[in-house]
Amino acid sequence: MSPAGFQSLDDVETGAGLYALCRRLFPHFRSLTGDGVRATLADLREVCGLEVHAVPSGTPILDWTVPREWKVREAWIAAPDGRRLADVRDCNLHLVGYSAPFRGRVPLEELRPRLHSLPDRPDWIPYRTSYWTPTWGFCLPHRVVAALPHGDYEVRVDTELFDGEMNWGELLLPGRRPEEIVITTHICHPSMANDNCSGMAIAAALAAHFARRAPTRHALRFLFMPGTVGAIAWLALHRDVVGHIRYVLVLAGLGDPGGLTVKHTRYGADALDAAAVRVARRAGRPLREEPFSPYGYDERQFSSPGFDRPAIVVSRTPFGRYPEYHTSADNLEFIRPEALADSFVYLRDLVVELDGARVPVNQCPYGEPQLGRRGLYDALGGDSHARQRQMAMLWILNLADGRHDIELIRERAALPAPLFDDALAALERAGLIRWMEDPTP
Repeated sequence: MSPAGFQSLDDVETGAGLYALCRRLFPHFRSLTGDGVRATLADLREVCGLEVHAVPSGTPILDWTVPREWKVREAWIAAPDGRRLADVRDCNLHLVGYSAPFRGRVPLEELRPRLHSLPDRPDWIPYRTSYWTPTWGFCLPHRVVAALPHGDYEVRVDTELFDGEMNWGELLLPGRRPEEIVITTHICHPSMANDNCSGMAIAAALAAHFARRAPTRHALRFLFMPGTVGAIAWLALHRDVVGHIRYVLVLAGLGDPGGLTVKHTRYGADALDAAAVRVARRAGRPLREEPFSPYGYDERQFSSPGFDRPAIVVSRTPFGRYPEYHTSADNLEFIRPEALADSFVYLRDLVVELDGARVPVNQCPYGEPQLGRRGLYDALGGDSHARQRQMAMLWILNLADGRHDIELIRERAALPAPLFDDALAALERAGLIRWMEDPTP
């Protein structure tokens, strides 16, 4: 039997295999830190051989500090008659994330502000956290909250916040060149299948897929990190690596029945943006496109001004736009094997597309180069298509800034392919264009 209980690693790439991995990951009690995160990483390690890393609590990371580790032993509320109304052993969404320890009897009037529910979804349990403000609380179905009798309730929150560590998983597949494609996904959410067992399962399957094939041109780095603070910690500890990152793919919410969505980079017209659309179009796959926003997942960290790495988010229905988001209804019945498989294939093809993309770089980028003294105008003299070829050269030179691949420039220029290719070849011969993928002379 192969890792994680599959007949072979190829099984992980199927809808059924990805669903089985989500089912295995689902029960773990995850948060920013703790045993649930380590158990999750242990399961993923069986699939893709990632390494588990740690950074101690209290470590300064950019403008943040690594949080204390959180441990949960038990947490429950008992009604005046002794009935258990919420027990973290039944559903790990019952306890507000990072709740501080508490034990005592509390009258209903004092308890109510610490109870969280969804009046419009009375049977669902919401997901709530309080990472940075010490408090405690519980999440319950609203039908339970609405029917609470007056009286004193016994509350037990047996948790511990202590100086421990924050963990993440990482796998680096070396490429033929040092430039990297980063695939990252968050691992901090407890039992919610779409957000984000789906992202973890697909990232692990992609890592296993590419690990078994010939080295790619780019190095591929897979990161499994707690959201926000995990990415900030990784970036703070890997400043020497950041300059090699060419593209970042953030994976989240990839198992719901909605169609695929790409949230574009902060530039909006990067080679990464173009490739994401091109891969979908080539397969005839509908794709929803969302503009960049500084709110969301870890694209915010990689695309922050100081690091400035092109990053997109690949999901299905965007976060917050399906009722099940951040509730107990985001369960294993909500995700679909066929949606997981479709997401995997799209992302696999996108990585291949990015790895093969050719990005031209203008070797005379300050002002427009003098084409005449290089014989480029003379070569065009008398040609009835001279002006179009001249425009092709100008398009290529203007957009050859390291952010546009040649296919995107071709689309922007909207000129006949033979003329465009002739102009590109002429610029190469004249030494005005080199390829970013080639060794620097």
